[in-house]
Amino acid sequence: MTIHSKNLMIAGALAAGLATHYATPVSAEGAKEKCYGVALAGQNDCAAGPGTTCAGTSKVDYQGNSFKLVPAGTCTEIELPGDRMGSLEPLERDLPKG
Repeated sequence: MTIHSKNLMIAGALAAGLATHYATPVSAEGAKEKCYGVALAGQNDCAAGPGTTCAGTSKVDYQGNSFKLVPAGTCTEIELPGDRMGSLEPLERDLPKG
């Protein structure tokens, strides 16, 4: 076997290993979902709604258009003060004034 053949075999094995790694789905334990209306002021994750620019920019507690990443499948079960619940969609409640 030539050195060229060995190099090709090694490169192929490496490529197959990387392809398998990147094609493997995220486990349910590590999966996250956006949960709107559950973050405290200044503790939202990135890309919140109008009135925020990115992570940590929500202005009020439980701001309906800002989200926090939570374990998948738990968002709508999150109970908050004042009969609020988490939502998978942006909410029109608790928006900053002005």
